[in-house]
Amino acid sequence: MAIVRSVPETTDGRRRLALDSPVDRRPIDEIEVAGAAEVADAVAKARAAQRGWAARSAGERAEILRAAVNVLVTRRDEIIDTVHAETGKPRVEALTMEIVPGCDFLNHWSARAPRDLRPRRERLHGYIKPMKKLYINYIPLGVVGVITPWNGPFILSLNPVVQALLAGNAVLLKPSEVTPRSGEWVVRILREAGVPDDVVQVLHGDGETGAALVDADIDKVCFTGSVGTGRKIAAACAQRLLPYTLELGGKDAMIVCADADIERAASGAVYLSMFNTGQVCMSIERVYVVDSVADEFIRRVTEEASAVTYGPGAADMGPLFWDRQLDVVTRHVDDAKAKGAGVVVGGAPAAGNGLYFQPTVVVDATHEMDLMTEETFGPVVSITRVRDEDEAIRLANDCRYGLSGSVFTKDPDKARRIAARLETGTVVHNDASVIYGVAEAPFGGWKDSGVGQVNGTDALRGFTHAQPVLIDRWQVKKESNWYPYTEKSLRQLEAVVRYGFGTRLGRRFMS
Repeated sequence: MAIVRSVPETTDGRRRLALDSPVDRRPIDEIEVAGAAEVADAVAKARAAQRGWAARSAGERAEILRAAVNVLVTRRDEIIDTVHAETGKPRVEALTMEIVPGCDFLNHWSARAPRDLRPRRERLHGYIKPMKKLYINYIPLGVVGVITPWNGPFILSLNPVVQALLAGNAVLLKPSEVTPRSGEWVVRILREAGVPDDVVQVLHGDGETGAALVDADIDKVCFTGSVGTGRKIAAACAQRLLPYTLELGGKDAMIVCADADIERAASGAVYLSMFNTGQVCMSIERVYVVDSVADEFIRRVTEEASAVTYGPGAADMGPLFWDRQLDVVTRHVDDAKAKGAGVVVGGAPAAGNGLYFQPTVVVDATHEMDLMTEETFGPVVSITRVRDEDEAIRLANDCRYGLSGSVFTKDPDKARRIAARLETGTVVHNDASVIYGVAEAPFGGWKDSGVGQVNGTDALRGFTHAQPVLIDRWQVKKESNWYPYTEKSLRQLEAVVRYGFGTRLGRRFMS
């Protein structure tokens, strides 16, 4: 939903929000805002239901979640219709961003869960190895609160919810009030697959509902959204020593090296800046191109961007999803123009009633402009010429965000060398936002871009407590270093230090 309006309360005094289409601003839905009492009631139900869910094996839980793949495949047209109604994004983008990775995440995590979550034995080292054995149990945390944004309303809800459920937790999902029904579909398909109703629930509302969920009797918060809200959640969780994961904003840089495939780089700069109308946290928001290839790069970017179609119906690019975002994009482009940047394509909101902004290319952008320092989240390619790759790296790192970045070069080794110098959570060679869809890749940001990671081999375990259990190898009456202390105790400990760590052979044995 692009426009959220307050409407008269229900007869029992609950707040309501009316939702209008971003395509033509016509009314399309209303939701009731869940207050603190409704949140507390949902948490109590989740707490009671979680015990039974956690008692099932990881394999049993995975079998149920794997069944959701078929449900998603069967219901995909309904989900796409909902996503389109709430965001206006083209069908191909709904498939690309929401449905295909949704199927993949469900299938992947369901396959991994029994292996990743089973108790495992950990190899010990040194002097304790002959005496003890170490096992690691992965214990569900309990009830997890998941708060998700409006730019990828289905997939950004599905992925953390599925991981938390497979780990044995109950989940309360609070989707954005801008796209409530798209997020709600996650709960609907999981319940249809067999997840008990109280184990996965949806809570509709705005910031009031999100704050009530964070303050409720839950065991972890998983949040995707703005830096400002993320800071508030971190502060609230710190008061209770509550674990949290924050996936926040980005201002991702693209570095175009002198040896890049300029045709691919230009095409990538346009698509990766404008896909999903630029409303992707890993969207390319800054382009640093080496001066020796800048003219050709800008020429090709201009041609590519000029050919992008937008508007209702069959078009490459849909509207911005939220009226507030239209204001942000307009302000950033106007600020860049006022400070000397050139706009060679687009540069203004489109005519009409919808929330459309023209595909835009800005050249000669500098770090004195909001367009190069603040998250724009719109269909804008902002280009800066640099002397060489060293200057590109310096400027890319001159940013309070550090979510992702990309390096366009024909040399994979060069891409890896540059990546090691970038202050970002992830780096992609000759591509960009696809990294979130790579389930094996830990995804998270540095600096203001977040805390913690989703995806990767430890993702499922991040929704558990790793409990070490140390087991005796031998049944003995008393350890030699227990009371009472004796000369024998002292000699044994001295021998460990002298022979175990005081010689090269001993240190090798102890390692």
